[in-house]
Amino acid sequence: MRTSLLAVLTIGPAYGFQLHGELAARTAGRRRVNVGQIYGTLERLIMQAAIESAGTTDDGLPLYRLTPAGHAEALEWLHDTDSAVGDEWDDLVDRVLIASSLPRTESDVDAQAIIAGNRAWWITRRDAAPRGPVDTAQDRLAVAAASALAEAALRWLDEAELQLLTAEPGSIERGLSEERPRRGRRPAAVLEP
Repeated sequence: MRTSLLAVLTIGPAYGFQLHGELAARTAGRRRVNVGQIYGTLERLIMQAAIESAGTTDDGLPLYRLTPAGHAEALEWLHDTDSAVGDEWDDLVDRVLIASSLPRTESDVDAQAIIAGNRAWWITRRDAAPRGPVDTAQDRLAVAAASALAEAALRWLDEAELQLLTAEPGSIERGLSEERPRRGRRPAAVLEP
């Protein structure tokens, strides 16, 4: 979630509940995150100097923006192809879904380049010889599973590329939603003089 939030912030400043909605919308509902997790992650990102305050909305919601270090981290994650073992599929889908939704002019993200980099990684994985002996039925099943996953990823990347090439302008890339939240973390009341 950390890097996904940074990627969404490449578009520009946003408030916590807005980021919650953006993350859900840009991953097609694949990522269900508690809004409290969003605010906790934003607080950690501030302490790590990946984001900073960008003031407030007209109605007092705190806005966050990327620092140069946060921007670099977001781009690095989007273009990366490495994942923890077992997370390869989810990371691939999240990266492509988020990258394809970001307006290229505002975010400096090229979804086609991300697809191409991931395609090369999955081809290498598909074509790699199994590591270690393949002596047992479980070994053979594991090799078959890795091969099937690589084939599925490559087919999905082909579909993603086709969707990007044939989509109506503005139907995939989009800026931040202007829809106001029904709730959100409001700052403490300020006493009027």
